[in-house]
Amino acid sequence: MALSAIAAQQAEATVATEQAVGLLLDYVAIYPNDGIVYQASDMILCAHTNAGFLNKSQSRSHAGAHIFLSENDPFPRFNGAVLSIAQIIKFVMASAAESELAALFIMAREMIPHRQTLIDMGWPQPKSPIQTDNSTAAGVVNNTIVPRRSKMMDMHFWWLHCQASQDQFRYYWDAGSKNWADYNTKHHPDTYHESHRSPHAGIWNWVGT
Repeated sequence: MALSAIAAQQAEATVATEQAVGLLLDYVAIYPNDGIVYQASDMILCAHTNAGFLNKSQSRSHAGAHIFLSENDPFPRFNGAVLSIAQIIKFVMASAAESELAALFIMAREMIPHRQTLIDMGWPQPKSPIQTDNSTAAGVVNNTIVPRRSKMMDMHFWWLHCQASQDQFRYYWDAGSKNWADYNTKHHPDTYHESHRSPHAGIWNWVGT
């Protein structure tokens, strides 16, 4: 999230940008041994996706995703990310549901080559479980909600439907407190970062959140 924010400001950098770079470098210096811990799994590609609505300059929104390998369970257990996404959505979103749908689109598009790579390596893939914490977005892609006046959403909406009909993805809802992509879409205070870390070598601690 910090890198994404700095990259968006570099063309018109200000003193605030310089301060943000300093904070990031201080963090890297304080935690030089950070890393990602991977646990053995069934090699099923899973993802959590999230969006921060209108939380960037020029009324833009932020898309985030945590893509990982786990089991084909209703709620796959946490594992280290094989890909993290934190990027600004180019266009202005008209609603929180639309920004969540755009984040789903960005993340699912990135997952397709990863799915094919796993298949080519000998790991057959069922429908990849994808979690969103927005009930409207989940309802739209699962056909439990009929969208109206949704021209701006149609491209994302129908593409996601097409992928689901090809048994590429399975979309499901869970609470935002259990969505690991939330970390990639919002600027959090120090206490939030500290509460989501264990004291052991950069292992994320999401138990009980």
